[in-house]
Amino acid sequence: MYFNRSAFRLFILLLAVEIAIALWVRDRFVRPYLGDVLVIFLLFYALQSVLQQSTGVLATAVLLFAFLIEYLQYVKAIEWLQLSHNRIAQTVLGTSFSAHDLLCYSFGFLALFPIEYVLNKKSHSK
Repeated sequence: MYFNRSAFRLFILLLAVEIAIALWVRDRFVRPYLGDVLVIFLLFYALQSVLQQSTGVLATAVLLFAFLIEYLQYVKAIEWLQLSHNRIAQTVLGTSFSAHDLLCYSFGFLALFPIEYVLNKKSHSK
């Protein structure tokens, strides 16, 4: 069984940051934009902690998943699944489509590569 402890630590850290943003931040930048960028990192490190795949494969899978969730918001899937009153479904699926979210996800995707390059370079030099 594969387990990457470093990636899992990053996942836990990012999860704590995302929860803090959701609970306490009510602004026009961090919550709507930075939170969407960070969710790409959160999902990437969650996958990387249990899957031994290249950065490109995992990052692409995460980006496609994020785009799928945004598409489900666009077609109002939460309504046709009759989950409009379910708070967990609202949190996971979201309730409204935004093209800005797609841009944030794309930026997070692109930012992953240089960050992973630096992190991998540091871990291999030890």
